[in-house]
Amino acid sequence: MTHARLYIPGPTDVPQDALEAQAQPLMGHRSAEFATLFYRLADKLKRILHTEQHAFIVTASGSGLQEAAVRNAVRPGRKILNMVAGAFGDRWHKIAIANGYESVRVDLAWGQPVRPEDVLAALDKGGFDAVAIVHNETSTGVISHVAEIARAVRDKHPDALLLVDGVSSVGGAPLYFDDWGLDLVLTSSQKALALPPGLAFAAVSHRLLQRAAEIPHRGWYFDLLLLEKYFRNGRTTPATPAITLLYAADRQFDRILAEGLNARWARHRRCMEMTHAWASERGFTRFAEPGYESPTVTCLKNDRGLDLAEFIARARARGMIIGAGYGPLKGETFRIAHMGERKPADMAALFAVLDELF
Repeated sequence: MTHARLYIPGPTDVPQDALEAQAQPLMGHRSAEFATLFYRLADKLKRILHTEQHAFIVTASGSGLQEAAVRNAVRPGRKILNMVAGAFGDRWHKIAIANGYESVRVDLAWGQPVRPEDVLAALDKGGFDAVAIVHNETSTGVISHVAEIARAVRDKHPDALLLVDGVSSVGGAPLYFDDWGLDLVLTSSQKALALPPGLAFAAVSHRLLQRAAEIPHRGWYFDLLLLEKYFRNGRTTPATPAITLLYAADRQFDRILAEGLNARWARHRRCMEMTHAWASERGFTRFAEPGYESPTVTCLKNDRGLDLAEFIARARARGMIIGAGYGPLKGETFRIAHMGERKPADMAALFAVLDELF
């Protein structure tokens, strides 16, 4: 690799063959050739998300599908519950407010996961159409146990739709859309899927689409019923998609499925374990609560009092780009991502460089 290596929580390095796939000649997005590509991708996406329900591919960032989730899941006069344990839970709340919805925000300490009891305590107050949760919070390096949360919500509040931000977990951590009883999982291309930025993907339940039909103003670009209509009638997408990015996704999805999701998740966990071991031996503690550490990004406390800006700059000069602390954690933490196509040898190469900087 001749360029600097990315160990930040997105974007991640993209395999060369996926990058080169984007150089193929363009095709018309209303052509039979494009339809073949698009439906092939949708089938692969369903396998990655473990669903037999609906799969959507849009030209946007993950934040765009956060907006879609809100506008298609919450009826007029009803509320959305936003569980905020980091920067991206906060973003989802801001998106709901910006679209004119009543968003009840539950703030949890950064570094803590979202727990079932936290969600149920809020839902018990009534009036909620949906609850929004970040599965893997990259600002804190925390993963929440969404399967347990979903089970609790299904038992106590079966009408509440479960909306999950899987931006930094899909492709890097176990997630079973149908088995867990989720209603929407969104993700984006530039994290654990190791694709260029610009695509967002979602699994959506039948019952969420039924709910969307009760909502008069879903917007246009992110109207899931409109997207579903085009998909079903063979015209693929309402608006022109990012065709070159779909070429890359086609190649990369093949790589992911050939590796096998269980093997891919295990590789991410092995790289996480290597990062934890390196950090502990160097005197750094993890920001995440024990038992809830993210398998795709580790957030470390600056226990050694380093000048983190200088430390990160020196690593960059050596061709290794790691992440600074996010938002209020800037200067107090730094982050090392181990997602996408990162392998144990890549982590060992990073640690060898970092060890020379102390």
